Amino acid sequence: MAQPDYIIIEAEEDGVHVIGLTRGTDTKFHHSEKLDAGEVMIAQFTEHTSAMKIRGKATIHSAHGVVQSKK
Repeated sequence: MAQPDYIIIEAEEDGVHVIGLTRGTDTKFHHSEKLDAGEVMIAQFTEHTSAMKIRGKATIHSAHGVVQSKK
């Protein structure tokens, strides 16, 4: 079985929100975490999680490269 993709989220400010979205015909929020400056979260895409929304200033590392969110 192939390992699902994962991302690393590093908060650059207090109050960064990481929100998991479900798979299926109706996309819904199913999980939320709040990170403060310097905190790191490792998140994995699963059979239930198809997307993640990151709100706040953060650096996101994935197999596809590094992206910075701006707000």
